[in-house]
Amino acid sequence: MRMRDYFQDKLGLLALSLASLLLIVLICLAFKVSGEAIWAISCLYLLTFVALFCFSFFKKKKFYTDFLQNIERLDKKYYILETLSMPNFYEGKILYDGLYVINKAMIEHVKNYELQMEDFKEYIEMWIHEVKIPLATLALMFHNHNEYDKKVLEQLRRIESYLDQVLYYVRQEFAEKDYLIKENLLAKMVNSVLVKNKDDFLENQIALEVKNLDFSVFTDSKWMTFILNQIINNSVKYMDETKEKKIVIFGSEDDSSIYLHIRDNGIGIPLQDIPKVFEKSFTGENGRKRSKSTGMGLYISKKLCEKLGHKIWLESKEHEYTEVIVAFAKNDFYQVVKSS
Repeated sequence: MRMRDYFQDKLGLLALSLASLLLIVLICLAFKVSGEAIWAISCLYLLTFVALFCFSFFKKKKFYTDFLQNIERLDKKYYILETLSMPNFYEGKILYDGLYVINKAMIEHVKNYELQMEDFKEYIEMWIHEVKIPLATLALMFHNHNEYDKKVLEQLRRIESYLDQVLYYVRQEFAEKDYLIKENLLAKMVNSVLVKNKDDFLENQIALEVKNLDFSVFTDSKWMTFILNQIINNSVKYMDETKEKKIVIFGSEDDSSIYLHIRDNGIGIPLQDIPKVFEKSFTGENGRKRSKSTGMGLYISKKLCEKLGHKIWLESKEHEYTEVIVAFAKNDFYQVVKSS
């Protein structure tokens, strides 16, 4: 709040005051008041007006300056009312009371929205679990027959994979209620994903090399299994048909973290696409050429890793390899408590 702006806003009041002063002078002249008295009255009037004007300005300046600065600083602008004190002038109280009513209405609206979203989330989760039952039954029926259409089974697995994406996409928006971080064996989680995808490895004649996974990491096993499954599915999807197919999975560590590496010798990722692979709905050049990809798998995996406190990135060279790395921070505090 600047004096110049405040002055311009009060030009009408200033003009009215000057007109009043002129009227007083004319009245004094009509009653033949001495020039010294008229001068004294005029000076007193002007000094009083300037004092009241400055008093009003500085009284409001602090409130409005804090108001504007706090709006600028706040990431969530709707918390502005929490940063303000009740002003001691009438116009400010009107604004404060108005903000209070607006804030209360907004909180009620957001609460209703959250309840609706929670209901929607619960419905989606229930629906997905219900749909998975007939899918699992169909898959079992195909396995129990000596001859079955592998293409149909592949489509069933794709449907299940997309259902998992929807399920975990919904869950990552309400992450605080859905995950439990505890100590898990890296080898156990990787093996469960490999068993789930064994048919894909056999049908696509992919050689697996798994080594050095004797690490314990702090994570949610259910969420991490989903993340690993998305990475493995991408490796299978983008294999190079012109050479022997291979996926290598191994662990490593340094002083601060344990790393899980998943490396394939597939078609690789074009250099210009690498910075974008974790963006929402990004399919890239490979996604357009090889399959109708949703571009959601790695995006959801990235979001889940952020919720769990892990880091994920990839390295790739076109026509040679792609390697995805997941970093698990070591928890020294847990180890001290455990040993004591």
